[in-house]
Amino acid sequence: MEINWQEVLFGFIGGLGIFLFSIKYMGDALQKAAGDRLRNILDRFTTNPFMGVLVGIIVTILIQSSSGTTVIVVGLVSAGFMTLRQAIGVIMGANIGTTVTAFIIGIDLGEYALPILAVGAFLIFFFKKNKIQNLGEVIFGFGGLFLGLELMSNGLKPLRELQAFVDLTVAMADIPVLGVLAGTIFTVIVQSSSGTIAILQGLYDEGLVTLDAALPVLFGDNIGTTITAVLAAIGASVAAKRAAAVHVLFNVLGSVIFLLLLVPFTAYVEWLAVVLNLDEKMQIAFAHGSFNVVNTLIQFPLVGLWAYLVTKVIPGEDVTIEFKAKHLDPHFIEQSPTIALGQAKEEVLRMGEFSVQGLRETYNYLKTKSKKHAETGYQLEDAINNLDHKITEYLVLISAESISSADSTRHTMLMETVRDIERIGDHFENIIELIDYQENNKVNLTEDAMADLDEMFTLTIGTVQKALESLNTTSHELAREVAEQEDLIDKMERKFRKKHIKRLNEGQCTGQAGIVFVDIVSNLERVGDHAVNIAEAVLGNRA
Repeated sequence: MEINWQEVLFGFIGGLGIFLFSIKYMGDALQKAAGDRLRNILDRFTTNPFMGVLVGIIVTILIQSSSGTTVIVVGLVSAGFMTLRQAIGVIMGANIGTTVTAFIIGIDLGEYALPILAVGAFLIFFFKKNKIQNLGEVIFGFGGLFLGLELMSNGLKPLRELQAFVDLTVAMADIPVLGVLAGTIFTVIVQSSSGTIAILQGLYDEGLVTLDAALPVLFGDNIGTTITAVLAAIGASVAAKRAAAVHVLFNVLGSVIFLLLLVPFTAYVEWLAVVLNLDEKMQIAFAHGSFNVVNTLIQFPLVGLWAYLVTKVIPGEDVTIEFKAKHLDPHFIEQSPTIALGQAKEEVLRMGEFSVQGLRETYNYLKTKSKKHAETGYQLEDAINNLDHKITEYLVLISAESISSADSTRHTMLMETVRDIERIGDHFENIIELIDYQENNKVNLTEDAMADLDEMFTLTIGTVQKALESLNTTSHELAREVAEQEDLIDKMERKFRKKHIKRLNEGQCTGQAGIVFVDIVSNLERVGDHAVNIAEAVLGNRA
């Protein structure tokens, strides 16, 4: 029988494309429904490696992507929200959580894929409520997942007639390392272990590979999925690189252990198939689940050892700042609201310091165009938002207590200052996005424009620093200096806008460059406004 290669190729590639799109679409919809709660869950409940494993399982089931969970974890470690030991637990849990996708695929719903898609589309297009639309997106992604599998399966069927493919399968069964290599390479290319394991389930279901050839490929899939964490850690902090290294170490070591135990593991999967009456797809799902659960049980006691090992392998001082709130002790609220306000003030000053660092990183990004400054800037803005929530919650609890008139005034000042600092974070994030736009669109600023921005950045950063210093010392003299400097920033903004229009008229700069320049100047002027708000709060409060 002659194979129609176009039909095989189009069916497989098209099916794989629909599958990968659907699983991402479904995961994004679940993540959207959960909102910031996923990050909060990872931040709050990973108090020790065991809790980390449980949280890793839950979050990965929710977003249907172990790579997604690992990338979030790398980000949290990089930003100082999570320690390396906590991260290792979450990574282990993520590996277990991702096996749920294989079990879903094991439930053969291919013939119902189209009506499931129709239900999802109906919910998306005929309902306006966000919750119902999110549900529709999940259902649509779920249906697309099975449609993609059906197309892949149909595309692969003719391959059983191809002798070269049969020979390759026999070679992988005889030399398991070949299977591991194939699984690793393909998963690195596709960047989705769920996708490659789905393909493996299809191949095994169609009788195109034997179990002893399929299992090494499964081990390779688990190694290949670590590429996402490695890519996420490039340019991140030392701690983030170590977290990614642990992910690689964990999966590679697990694959080596199971490769050495391939014969008894194959016998175990065959025994399970008989006892539980499993079809081919479910056999791979159970093998995947068993691999990750047992691998976690074996390596969980070694969490401390792996943390120590990667610290030695990846040297360097971890300069990650502790972005969690340090001073907000809830015990002070009832015992002494005055002390609690003092604690809140210390945390507000920390938050303010992050805003100054964020402005500096933004300025460095403008000058050097080095992405590491942009990443640090985004992390600092994230930290500011986190402290904004934590400090505001703390101050709300204080306001519920009986406090003096002077403390009430201090309380109001701190609430307003938190809001101003949070807005400074938003403005430097806006500037980072403008510089991103400048880089992506090859927009060049003239030397005169850069000199203007240098001058304005220097003055603005100094003004914010002085405003925070006036808050710290309750210095009216410093606060008045801030007001004077803010006047200079306003005048500078008007002057630089006029200079920009002159350059534009003389053809020295493009319209795109002008937009970037004016928007940066405008954001810096707004930062100055928020700095003077802090100073005015100090001038209006002598407490």
